[in-house]
Amino acid sequence: MPNPKKRAPKPVTSPYCKPQGSAIHQQGLFATKKIPCDQEIIQYVGEKISKKEGDERAIALAEEREGTGDASVYMFILDDDWDVDGNVPHNTAKLINHSCEPNCEAQIIDDEIWIVALRDIPKGEELTFDYGFDLDHYEDHPCRCGSANCVGYIVAKEYWPDLKKALAKKKAAKAKGKKTAAKKKVSKKASSTAKKAGPKRKRKAAKKKRK
Repeated sequence: MPNPKKRAPKPVTSPYCKPQGSAIHQQGLFATKKIPCDQEIIQYVGEKISKKEGDERAIALAEEREGTGDASVYMFILDDDWDVDGNVPHNTAKLINHSCEPNCEAQIIDDEIWIVALRDIPKGEELTFDYGFDLDHYEDHPCRCGSANCVGYIVAKEYWPDLKKALAKKKAAKAKGKKTAAKKKVSKKASSTAKKAGPKRKRKAAKKKRK
């Protein structure tokens, strides 16, 4: 007799949090009670895959969502040889959104990935962690965390100085472009005025000759 089909795992639950609508992005996880600092809140689960497979999946997903502003790449580095692809239905922790001022972080504990509180978290607060993205294609990942220290894009804190330089350079180039466009507009207007004034001066000169 054949074995019955394997049932899909049930969604991971936690007494400390639950999913609900998020102002940051679609859905998030929110504290259902006060969470003390260093508390292991919920496990981040998924498919354990090789490093090569992990890189291929992450690149494919990033290319698929390029330009959408969706930062949902669920790949986590487990160790030097293995990654965890959290893009599975039962991984409730994948709903946790990014913040420039996170209250959680992902930690590897006994070969498992856990979301751990960085500070005391009051009931009702949304759980967040730093996605740790580098600067590559940062413009494709705008940040809407709303924190006082938000840098506008989902970028790891270690890259903030480089990001700020890139944004300043972009702003300066934009301002220079506006000035150049304004100069061209003024020059064009002056040229148009000169053309209109030219014939009038000629007509006045002609009248003087007739005298």
